[in-house]
Amino acid sequence: MHIALSRTDHRPWPLPQGHWTWRQSWQDLLFAHWRVPAAVIRPLVPKSLTVQEFDGSSWVGLVPFRMAGVMRRPLPDLPGLSTFPELNLRVYVVRDGRPGVWFLSLDAANSVAVWAARRFFHLPYFLADIQLSRQADDVCFSSRRVGEEPAPSFSARYRPSSAVFEARPGSLESFLAERYCLYAQAPSGSLYRADVHHVPWRLQEAVGDVDATEVVTPHRITLAGKPVLHFSRGVDVVIWPMVRVAEPSNAADSR
Repeated sequence: MHIALSRTDHRPWPLPQGHWTWRQSWQDLLFAHWRVPAAVIRPLVPKSLTVQEFDGSSWVGLVPFRMAGVMRRPLPDLPGLSTFPELNLRVYVVRDGRPGVWFLSLDAANSVAVWAARRFFHLPYFLADIQLSRQADDVCFSSRRVGEEPAPSFSARYRPSSAVFEARPGSLESFLAERYCLYAQAPSGSLYRADVHHVPWRLQEAVGDVDATEVVTPHRITLAGKPVLHFSRGVDVVIWPMVRVAEPSNAADSR
């Protein structure tokens, strides 16, 4: 049994039937979140998804981290392909009672991963030059997208600042981090969902500096105020195949 499946009692719905097909680890993550009015997010998300709010607001997240052990079951890790840094820009949505993540963009320093994610998961991945390093307790992350002018860039320096904890059900931390599916839209307009699973996040409060303006500007999002920051050393993850949940006529793209 994969280590990701060692706990399942925290899931908001049962594990999918059938076998998971991909595995990966998400390491040294920063969850950086800002309040953004739902009216700003609504045009960026297909009409068949509902934009979720917490405490009277929707939230935008930027998550820099290291991907490791990325591979299709049952293949072994491949040097140069299975580990790379990534940055994602995300908002929070729900359909059919299943809260999930909608990605506005994902930047990765791996051209094969970018191609595969676009081809098989319909995700808006972009190739980027990304540097990730550890300096004592600090994680330093910088990203600049390849092949675009002007090329969106991002930088962050962050570290944990509290003891480790699991998010309490119903808390903001649970709303932002404990998500067990992602949604994506194929070029045809069909809406898909992919279930994921991992043990509950072991979170810590975090401090740091985040420069994210260039990543959100293409989406006409303005980030105001200080972000809410959380850190995690990471989780091991399994992912099931994409399942179509809405046909093109019912998944009209309002982005």
